[in-house]
Amino acid sequence: MQPAILRTRRLVLSLPNRADTDAVFHACQDPDIQRFTTVPRPYVREHAEKFIDLVPRQWAEGVSTNWAIRHDGALAGMIGMHRLGATEGCGEIGYWMAAPFRGKGLLTEAATAVLDFAFAPQGLDLVRVEWRAVAGNVGSAAAARAVGFRYEGLLRQALVGPGGRDDGWVAGILRSDDRTPVPWPVLTP
Repeated sequence: MQPAILRTRRLVLSLPNRADTDAVFHACQDPDIQRFTTVPRPYVREHAEKFIDLVPRQWAEGVSTNWAIRHDGALAGMIGMHRLGATEGCGEIGYWMAAPFRGKGLLTEAATAVLDFAFAPQGLDLVRVEWRAVAGNVGSAAAARAVGFRYEGLLRQALVGPGGRDDGWVAGILRSDDRTPVPWPVLTP
């Protein structure tokens, strides 16, 4: 599959490149990114380099898509569709935002563009997208809820990362779903 560049009102989503190495490395020093994502711990510069080199291969193999979220030319975060091909017509969204870019609505803007691409017949042509996060990751949950995901439950000790096993929240969205946010029991109104 060929990489796609996605554009929104304030963002450009494109493949990360070697010029992003320092920004990825610095962002992944954030304790929240290390706690709530699967990035290695400790996160060294070589991890950023390997990740950036891996992205085009994953696109070509059709197993994962990753985009650098760029705001005013700066790398604000990463977002991608993963586990493509594991289940026909399904994928899993994943993302992180660098601390200075949180709370500005940039992640929901990026996630909306990625979902549009994921469901489009000329994009990934998915029927269902899942979201999973370590239980307690309220920021990630709020972003998923804002773009229309429906909370589906708690997966006990289901998420495995560098820190061990964690309980996970899971949500899903279907191509046919209305993307209007609905209440989630794990988020306060």
